[in-house]
Amino acid sequence: MRLDKLFIIFIFMVSVVVAISSGAIQVKWDTYLLVLALFYLFSILYYHLKVAVKQGNANIDYAISYSIAMALFAGPLGAFIYEALYMFTIFFIRKATKTADEEEFLHTFYNTGSFALNGAIAYYLFHGLEPVFDQVPFGYWILIIALVIIMSLLSHLYLTVIFSITGDIKTLHDAITFIKSRSILDMGKIAFSNAFLFIFLQNEQWEMLISLFLFNYLVSRSNIAINQTLQHKMERDKFEQMAYTDFLTEVYNRTFMDKKMSELNESGERLAIIVTDIDSFKRINDTYNHAVGDRAIQHFASVLQNYLTEDDFLFRSGGEEFTIFIRNKDYDECVTLVERIRNGIITTPAVAEYNNETIPISLSASFGLYYYKANETLDIKKAYIYADQLLIKSKDLGKNRISAKNGMNDIPLSVRYTD
Repeated sequence: MRLDKLFIIFIFMVSVVVAISSGAIQVKWDTYLLVLALFYLFSILYYHLKVAVKQGNANIDYAISYSIAMALFAGPLGAFIYEALYMFTIFFIRKATKTADEEEFLHTFYNTGSFALNGAIAYYLFHGLEPVFDQVPFGYWILIIALVIIMSLLSHLYLTVIFSITGDIKTLHDAITFIKSRSILDMGKIAFSNAFLFIFLQNEQWEMLISLFLFNYLVSRSNIAINQTLQHKMERDKFEQMAYTDFLTEVYNRTFMDKKMSELNESGERLAIIVTDIDSFKRINDTYNHAVGDRAIQHFASVLQNYLTEDDFLFRSGGEEFTIFIRNKDYDECVTLVERIRNGIITTPAVAEYNNETIPISLSASFGLYYYKANETLDIKKAYIYADQLLIKSKDLGKNRISAKNGMNDIPLSVRYTD
């Protein structure tokens, strides 16, 4: 038999022995049955509010546990009956809804045994230490908080042993990280909930007890709703970012370029639209391979991005071609910036892996720059075509050049750079 199964059976059998050897339930049977019904009802009600965390092949459920209050009030045997009834109900729910793990039955024995055993430990620690803490201001609350911390550490210790056996925890650092993973806020919520419940049980304040159950349920449900809303927003933002991002270079793609062009079309802004691509790119693919070509494109995009501000936009508009929108600069500033970019590409070769060697890839680029004021008289798509035509002009003139035109005064100007 597997060692992790043996350990789980051991935990369960110890909890059974402790529960039986502890004697009878510590309260009258009619009172216990009422308490059992209330705890069972609200525990089942809370079940769908749990937070499940994947650890290896098992799911760990984090939720508000009322085990300590039940154990302190009814004793180890009363706690064991409650845990067994609740855990096996969850087992049948998961089986019926087809959400059970492959070893759900074994996990149910572990959950029953570990919670019941921890409840018994909490019972004996509480009644053994209560006389001491009674002499300390807020001693009752301090003791309950200490018990919750101890129970949490014990639960994580049991799981650490199991995950170490199964190989899901491999190092001491992994074990310590897992043991420390429980939220302090969660433990505080468990401590105060169980502390108040135990007070209400001792004084038979049933209305207060039910009110606390309902309050915790509403707060937990509200938190779940808020978290789901935030999660959905994050997912929407992520999908939108993916839809607008080029997978190779991680700059904006042509879809986002079209969207941004529509937004800027009649904005009244002064824009420089630059179209650029890598000179003789086909030679790189033919000399090396497409992986080296992809690395050259990534490097090219990175160099372009390094010269832009947060107000500017960089798009991969196709293949090795990129489009830049420069904002909030005059014509001369835009030409000077593109000159710096052109020079930066020449002086910063790409680095790629080829035939198990690291090789430098020298690059140069040609540019077409059209500067104008976005307005209803000139559609931005037309301005983009002008910039693309200027890029073609740079290619025709020998590449590694900038061809620019100031559409504000309609005076053509070609600026050419050669090595």
